[in-house]
Amino acid sequence: MPGSAVSYFSVLLGIFAKGLTAVIQTQQTVMAAVGDKASLHCQLMETKDVRQVTWQKISPRGDANVAIYNKRFGETVNSGFKDKVEFEDAGLQNSSIVIINVMEQDEGCYLCLFNSYPEGALTGRTCLQVYELHQPVLHVRGLNSTGEVVVSCSATGRPAPTVTLRATQADRNLTDYDNVSVSNTNGTVTVTTTAVLSALHVNSTQVGCRVGVLSGPQIEVLETIPGLKPTSADDSDDDVNVHVVSRRHLYSLVPVLLLIISVAAVIVVRFRRETHTSLTHKEPQRDEMPGNTLKAESSLLTHENMELRKRTPPEGRQPNSNSNSPSAPARFVLD
Repeated sequence: MPGSAVSYFSVLLGIFAKGLTAVIQTQQTVMAAVGDKASLHCQLMETKDVRQVTWQKISPRGDANVAIYNKRFGETVNSGFKDKVEFEDAGLQNSSIVIINVMEQDEGCYLCLFNSYPEGALTGRTCLQVYELHQPVLHVRGLNSTGEVVVSCSATGRPAPTVTLRATQADRNLTDYDNVSVSNTNGTVTVTTTAVLSALHVNSTQVGCRVGVLSGPQIEVLETIPGLKPTSADDSDDDVNVHVVSRRHLYSLVPVLLLIISVAAVIVVRFRRETHTSLTHKEPQRDEMPGNTLKAESSLLTHENMELRKRTPPEGRQPNSNSNSPSAPARFVLD
């Protein structure tokens, strides 16, 4: 009998608690990306004599008071949540708080307690789920041996993001999908999806990569693949066009080559003229060579020898010893 009474009391308590919870309207799960803001809202659906609204965060170590709005003292944010939480709507029937710069440690469930008289605390519950999603990276590896393009896209998030590749044009097909997931040390997961783009033509094609986490907003990036190699019978026509373009380029180079040859010819002619002129100016200087100098010195010595011969008497005539002295007066002898 006592056991049945306890069970009956527990059932009544559960119904009463469920009824009190139903009085408060709130969002069961709120999602926010890392670095964004998260708004938690509670609304009392019945008119009650509420004296105070208290926000708490559920923790394994015990519920912690986050913020309080009192009819008499106004708004108060707990010291452990300052610069992190602020009131968005401070009221006794509606209450909202905003978590700024959401981080992983902010994830969890929060309680909003409407302390009324005489019912006591009417409690609502809402949970914050934090996700992380980074900008995806789209790679195009280029044409392979079969004339197809290999496209891959990588995205990192928490929890594991979904990665979807698509071609923007209806006649393009993406086949041979391959997905690889790698868990990182910070709790995030990197997912890489690879596919092959077939049915290629000369016209440009756009491929897109769309990523998302849970029910949060999705991110999409696009990339254009220009100048794809054709796989149809139009290859021969394109080869002809390539040859025509090459000939046009060759014809455009002929005037340039002629100009270069003309300039080179002018430079060679001027160089030869300058060389001939310099050699002509150097010819008069040959008289100054050592051989000509010896001839001049020899002629000078010959002239000096002739002068000496004129001054020297012949060997048969001996000059008077007194020839150099003045002549003596003539003497007359009387007999």
